[in-house]
Amino acid sequence: MLDIAALSGRYAVRRMTDADADGLFAFCKEHTAFYHYCNAEPSKERVLNDLHITPPGIGPEDKYYVGFFRGNTLVAVLDLIDGYPRADAAFIGFFMVNADCEGKGIGTALIGEICDYLKQAGKTAVRLAIAEDNPQANHFWKKNGFAVRDKVPMDGGWTALVAEKTL
Repeated sequence: MLDIAALSGRYAVRRMTDADADGLFAFCKEHTAFYHYCNAEPSKERVLNDLHITPPGIGPEDKYYVGFFRGNTLVAVLDLIDGYPRADAAFIGFFMVNADCEGKGIGTALIGEICDYLKQAGKTAVRLAIAEDNPQANHFWKKNGFAVRDKVPMDGGWTALVAEKTL
């Protein structure tokens, strides 16, 4: 079990719940590029689904859909799966920084803190998927040490790049 408070020394971290769905939906609507490249639209229903969905073989106890807060301001959202795709790894299903905070190094700093904690927790790698055509996301994850390992065609007609960082 991960200690979510240890994911950041700069922000308060807490699990997001169904009660946060309206705020998360508003947060997600500010990121039109992300949804454009995934051929999707943000919706409250999608947010509610994302709060609970897990990969096959992973229980809810290993899913950490968390928010990073500065006071009452939601600075970033992370969907982290512990032990996927293998026991010694973690999977970032979703990471998004508040639109007002983009371009200020906050996302990079957070990913650094998250990866440092996961390494201390015994993880050897972090994996995620990036929309192949999204230049901003591709730049961000490459800058943060993630290397593309595979390409996977997705429902909706887009291609996911499976990327991994060794810790």
